[in-house]
Amino acid sequence: MTVSIRPFDPLKDAELIHPWVTHPKAAFWMMQDATLEDVVREYTGFVAHPHHHVFIGEVDGTPAFLMEKYDPSKLELVGLYDPLPGDVGMHFLVAPTDTPVHGFTRTVITAVMTELFADPATRRVVVEPDVSNKAVHALNEAVGFVPDREIQKPEKKALLSFCTREQFEAAVGVAA
Repeated sequence: MTVSIRPFDPLKDAELIHPWVTHPKAAFWMMQDATLEDVVREYTGFVAHPHHHVFIGEVDGTPAFLMEKYDPSKLELVGLYDPLPGDVGMHFLVAPTDTPVHGFTRTVITAVMTELFADPATRRVVVEPDVSNKAVHALNEAVGFVPDREIQKPEKKALLSFCTREQFEAAVGVAA
């Protein structure tokens, strides 16, 4: 599989991701009832924000996942932990499919982490998935994340977890 990652274009890509973020499997994305206009508005705001970056991931040339990169000292986690220099926040969402491919989501999260660590300024990736999202906790641990503690965000109880470059490399057996 060939994975590539490109910047998200709200006007072009909102229609693409609308069925992704509203799919029942994306319940943790908290956009189940979002209209296309809601998605355009939300992602236009994300793209315009200086500390939030959004990308579309393609696998073998087909759009397959959404990736968000943010500065946790400015968004999402402000006041909930003490950020370190080089911390980068991350969210990812794999497009729903009727024909799942074994290992696909692990390939995606590995590509996301490789992309984040391609920036030498990234020292640690921070995630805050819902505490009840056991599937993503397992995926996170598979690529080197270590749970720190539960935190209360306005919209959810989250499991704050961290992954250093060294933990990622050890978990996946490659140099980032």
